[in-house]
Amino acid sequence: QVQVVESGGGLVQPGGSLRLSCVVSGPLIRFTAMTWYRQAPGAQRQSVATLFAGDNPRVEDSVKGRFTISGDYAENTVILQMNNLKPEDTATYYCNVAGSSDSSNWGKGTLVTVSS
Repeated sequence: QVQVVESGGGLVQPGGSLRLSCVVSGPLIRFTAMTWYRQAPGAQRQSVATLFAGDNPRVEDSVKGRFTISGDYAENTVILQMNNLKPEDTATYYCNVAGSSDSSNWGKGTLVTVSS
């Protein structure tokens, strides 16, 4: 299992932007796929975007055109650039290996609040 530290969340107005970072323990290149997830209050955790080693990233339809995922392999960091944020994007955002379950080892996450 991977150990991660997420950061970059905060309070932002609708239409604003945030850049989330996920520092991964060990070389990022050794992970086939890393995913940003989010969990809104009272809801299940859901996938947002996935970075694949050697393949195009995948972004879920709910955030397509607004969110971009990328990797800084020199810094072992997975980045989620979030633009044109909406109130429904409010959630705690987590980073983990793709396909992780609730029993996986999770970081503390970073809280994103979109509100005017």
